[in-house]
Amino acid sequence: MAIVETMRAVTIADFGADPELIELPVPELGPTEILIRIEAAAVNPFDWKVIDGALKDFVPHTFPLILGNDAAGVVERAGADVTRFQPGDRVCGQFMSVRRGRGAYAEYAVAAETGFLAILPPELPFAVAAALPTAGMSAYNAVDATCAASGQTILINGATGGVGQFAVQFAAQRGLRVIATAGQDMADYLRELGAAEIVDRAQGNTVDQVQAAYPKGIDAVLDLVSGPADALRVADLLALDGIFISTVGGLDQEALTAKGVVGMNFSNKSSTELLETLVAMASSGTLRVRIDAEVPLAQVAATASDLRTRRARGKTVILPR
Repeated sequence: MAIVETMRAVTIADFGADPELIELPVPELGPTEILIRIEAAAVNPFDWKVIDGALKDFVPHTFPLILGNDAAGVVERAGADVTRFQPGDRVCGQFMSVRRGRGAYAEYAVAAETGFLAILPPELPFAVAAALPTAGMSAYNAVDATCAASGQTILINGATGGVGQFAVQFAAQRGLRVIATAGQDMADYLRELGAAEIVDRAQGNTVDQVQAAYPKGIDAVLDLVSGPADALRVADLLALDGIFISTVGGLDQEALTAKGVVGMNFSNKSSTELLETLVAMASSGTLRVRIDAEVPLAQVAATASDLRTRRARGKTVILPR
C-alpha cells in the first residue's frame, strides 16, 4: 500500500483545548525510526490528563499535539539504520512524544526502534494488542509493588476498568485471594478472571463490607480510583505490615504514616521485556482482554467528553479505518 502524504489525526491546539480531527503530514522518519500504519489505538485515562497539562512542567510540548499513547499496527517503512523491525511486521507499543507533538490517535505513527514496542504473532487481533501496553504494564507492576505473597488477601478497588481487570488476573495468577469491587453487571466476569470475592458498592460502603468480612485486616490494597480523603478510610482495612498502592496519586503520605500504614503513589515504568511477556500471555489466552467499545477515529473528537467521563468496563479502542 502506498503511503499517502497526509493523514487524519486527533489533536489539541493547546492545553485545555477541545480535541479536533485534522489533516497533518505523515511524519518523516529518522534513521532509527519506524513508521506504523495504525490499525487500533487504545484510550487511557492519562490521555486526557495530557490535555490538562499533566506534563507541562516537566517536558516541552509541540502543538498541534496528537493524542494517545498505545496502539497496534503494521510497519510501513523503516529508517536506514533500523535492524529490529522491517516493513510488514505487526507491532504494538507506546507512541506518545509530547516533545515532538506525536501520538497514537492517528492513521500513522512514528516510534524509535529502541522504544517500547513488541512484535505481534499473526493470531493476536490489533484491538487486543493495542489495549495491552499502558494498562497491562501498569497493572502488572502495581501488583508487583504490593509484594503480596501467595495466600495473602488483596483488595483491588476499581476492578472493572482496563487496569483493574488486568490487575485481578495478575494477582490471582500469583496465588493471591482477590477481593474486587464491581457492580452486578461485572461480577461474574471478574470471578472468571480470578476474583475470589466481589464487593458491590450498591450493597453498602466498600470499607464497611470488607471490614465485616475481614475484621483482622487484609494484606494489601491496590486502589485505582480513590482520592486522598477516601483512600485514608480504605487504608483502615489493612492489617499490620499491610501495604497500600495507589495508581491515581491518591495517597497523603504523612496521613498514612500517622496511621502506621505503608503506602506508595505508584508511577509505572514501561519495559520492552514486560510488553513482550504480555503479548505472549494474550496470544496464549492466559491474559484476557475485554474490549468495551470501538470508536471510529472520525468520531473521537466529537465524543471526547463522553469518552473521558464514561465508566469503562474494559478497554476502549479507536479504529482509524
